[in-house]
Amino acid sequence: MRQYIISLDQGTSSSRAVLFDDQANIVDITQREFAQHFPKPGWVEHDPLEIWDCQLGVLTELLAKHKLSGKDIAAIGITNQRETTVLWDKRTGKPIYNAIVWQDKRTRDTCSALIDDDWEPIVREKTGLLIDAYFSGTKIKWVLDNVDGARELAQEGHLLFGTIDTWLVWNLTQGEVHATDCSNASRTMLFNINSAQWDDDLLGALDIPATILPTVKDSNAHFGDYKIGDIKVPIMGVLGDQQAALYGQLSWRKGEAKNTYGTGCFMLLNTGDERVVSDSGLLTTIAWRINNEVIYALEGSVFIAGSAVQWLRDALQIIDSAQETEELANAADDDDHVVVVPAFAGLGSPYWDMSARGAVFGLSLGSGKAELARGTLQSIAFQTHDVLTVMQKDSGIQLQTLKVDGGAIANNYLAQFQADILNMTIERPHNLESTATGAAYMAGLSVGFWTEDFIKQQYEIECDFVSGMPEEQRLTHINRWKKAIERTRGWLDV
Repeated sequence: MRQYIISLDQGTSSSRAVLFDDQANIVDITQREFAQHFPKPGWVEHDPLEIWDCQLGVLTELLAKHKLSGKDIAAIGITNQRETTVLWDKRTGKPIYNAIVWQDKRTRDTCSALIDDDWEPIVREKTGLLIDAYFSGTKIKWVLDNVDGARELAQEGHLLFGTIDTWLVWNLTQGEVHATDCSNASRTMLFNINSAQWDDDLLGALDIPATILPTVKDSNAHFGDYKIGDIKVPIMGVLGDQQAALYGQLSWRKGEAKNTYGTGCFMLLNTGDERVVSDSGLLTTIAWRINNEVIYALEGSVFIAGSAVQWLRDALQIIDSAQETEELANAADDDDHVVVVPAFAGLGSPYWDMSARGAVFGLSLGSGKAELARGTLQSIAFQTHDVLTVMQKDSGIQLQTLKVDGGAIANNYLAQFQADILNMTIERPHNLESTATGAAYMAGLSVGFWTEDFIKQQYEIECDFVSGMPEEQRLTHINRWKKAIERTRGWLDV
């Protein structure tokens, strides 16, 4: 009987279920977008119940569409938007507040207070992270401090915290399993990546009770079962989305890197069992833990990438679909140098400026939607250039090619401009769904559905983009970008 692997890919703007056959081919994808809530400037929220309904809906749709029963599914893997924070009452399964999304900046003052109290070097040493509103820790504190009855629920033992993977696992197992994996735990600013345990000092600094935290498992562990009919299907792999993309790109060896172009843009470099500490605003994080062996990564985090294109579509309403930007960019006036800095949620690596805000520079009366679209695509490539420059410096590893994935890099204009600005070959695989693929690989390998050698044989390059831009032109672009970046920094500090 032929079996399949299902990957649940819960992202920042949509939930997807992806069906893989025994040849590691994607058979089908079901996807639904869900609402983004912006109750105040700098605040970003999701409805956790909508996320669960959306994720369950695409899973149910996928199973029904292909007439699959529990016997047809060998395992389920999960990958998820990281850092997004949910707290719920375990008696009712109801969240006590909306999910606070990784992009949310409401805890900026809390972070500043921690920095003023000299917690930055401690956080850096213990977690590999910088103090920033991006991570889950200060979000948890905000809910405990601002939602009526939250601390009382925690004191009574009724409150649970989870990132989105934990929330899905808890619901899929009908409340039987409250767990996360090391890759997601390492993004909370509460997890000691040296001991691979929750850290009492950091919990104390943020006044967070340990009783609300999930159990931390290996990334390839058994996370309980999801019942399809009368059949229990094992949940056998959990990875944060960027670590899943690294795994899905087969960057399993030290010195291999990938860049994912999704809502944000995230570059990860596998550093093996070595913790590489950055002096340039990169993060040291856990890539995965398999069979109790930790693999680390150096990460550059860009908050706004594909979501800047979404801004053109939804907020400015100058395009109907993301696909239009490629044609618009190619049609833009070569002499009209519009620069977009999409610091809508502050700046991540290598700047880490929570006070920065978005801006558009170089507008003239002739500037139109083509120039804005081009500037937005170029901003994604420029931010990647900033990250790669410091990643190579801090790691001592010089990359010759960069593996890329994610929906935004399907745009040929962006892919070519990225190669030109990096002065490096961009390697775009046939399968751009590296995030979902990584979770599927983790689940499939865990149950013996595939072997590592078999998976390596399936990897195919769809297209290489080779740099062709003259050096003088490349440096002019980069210098113009640097000037624009500096003028957006510290905007909220005025």
